Amino acid sequence: MPDAQHAGRMVVVGLTGGICSGKSTVAALFKNLGAIVIDADQVAHEVVEPDRPLFEVVASTFGREVIGADGRIDRGRLGAIVFADPKARRRLEELLHPAIIQECERRIRLAEVSGVAVCLVDAALLIESGWYTRFNAVILVEASETVQLDRLVGSRGLSRDDAMLRIRSQMSQEEKRRHAHYVIENEGPLDETERQVNVVWEQLCATASS
Repeated sequence: MPDAQHAGRMVVVGLTGGICSGKSTVAALFKNLGAIVIDADQVAHEVVEPDRPLFEVVASTFGREVIGADGRIDRGRLGAIVFADPKARRRLEELLHPAIIQECERRIRLAEVSGVAVCLVDAALLIESGWYTRFNAVILVEASETVQLDRLVGSRGLSRDDAMLRIRSQMSQEEKRRHAHYVIENEGPLDETERQVNVVWEQLCATASS
C-alpha cells in the first residue's frame, strides 16, 4: 500500500452512508492504512457537552427530559423525538451543524500540517447538509435496507418499526450515489470490504501525490 506520509497535497475525503451501513468499519480500515479520520458524530457529542453553549440550547428547545441521569444529553431520548418529527429533526440539525462543521474544519486544518496524504471525515449527513461540496472526494458506504434493519434491531435494540422509521427518514441511497465518487458495498465478509477500501486508498494516495 502507498505510504500515508507524502510530500504532495492532502486529499480531504468525505465518508457517508445510511444508518448502520457500516461507516465506522470502513473508517477504521482507512485509519489502519494511514488516514487521519475525523468522526463528525463524535464531534456532535462534544458540542453538546454540559460545559458547551449548545447543551442549554438543545435542552431548552427539546425539553429537560432529554437530559439523562448523568447530566448529559441522552441521545436515545433526543433521537426518539427527532426521528418521529421531521420538523424537530431539521431544527436539531440547524442548531448543531454549524458547530460540528466548524470543529471538523479546524481538525482538517490541523491534519494539513501533519504531512498525511488523506484526511477522511466520517459524517452521516454529509450530503444532506450540503457540506459534501467542500471535499475533494466523497465515499458512499452502502448496505441493503434489509441489512440495515437487521443491524439496527440486533445491535441497537430498536423495534423493527422504530428501525424502519430511522432508515426511511434518511436520503435514499440512490440520491446519495449521485454525489459519490466512490461506492463501497458493506454487507458481505469483512475481507471483501477491506479489498474495496484498499482499491480506493490506492487511488486517493495517487491523487495526493500527483
